[in-house]
Amino acid sequence: MSLPCSDQSIRPRKMQSASLPRGVEAVRCWCGDVCKVKEVTDFSDWLGMKFFMCANYESDPPESISAYVRPPSPPPLCMYYRWIDTEMPDWAVTEIRERGRRAWASLDLEELREKAEAEEKAEQKKEWKDYCVAQRAFLDEMIRKSQEEKLRLEEVYRQREQAREAERERKRERARAAKAAEEAGDGKGKYPRWTQ
Repeated sequence: MSLPCSDQSIRPRKMQSASLPRGVEAVRCWCGDVCKVKEVTDFSDWLGMKFFMCANYESDPPESISAYVRPPSPPPLCMYYRWIDTEMPDWAVTEIRERGRRAWASLDLEELREKAEAEEKAEQKKEWKDYCVAQRAFLDEMIRKSQEEKLRLEEVYRQREQAREAERERKRERARAAKAAEEAGDGKGKYPRWTQ
């Protein structure tokens, strides 16, 4: 059993009532009253360890308004506490190891889940990138075909325009030749031109 202590920085915060171990005599706190025995329930280096603490409260404990809601107890009057156990019991050591194992297993599962999510995101990103590349190639092909079709149509329109212009020029030449022939034949006919 350890010496009495008033250092409240290391006093357990979560505890429950416990029975006095065999072979251990009850002690009195600084108030002069018999101490009550408590057991640490907080998940810490003192889990399961028993200690004495002052049985008197600094103020009257608040009354519980429900069986499910327990108000916090006021601090002890003289802040006396003294460790009964110097080591954690075997069940507490096993509990801590089991909690540690579960925590590491949970961490491993979390890492596996995060890795799977990262791989899925990478796969989705790759699929999206491949889709974008395919769409870009498809759009480039459509643009190329559209430009080729535009050039082909421009060539067809140009050839048609040249054909029309050549036909107009041929008709103009025929009209000029006909006009020249008519002007050259004035006054040589049987009747005057104005009577024909």
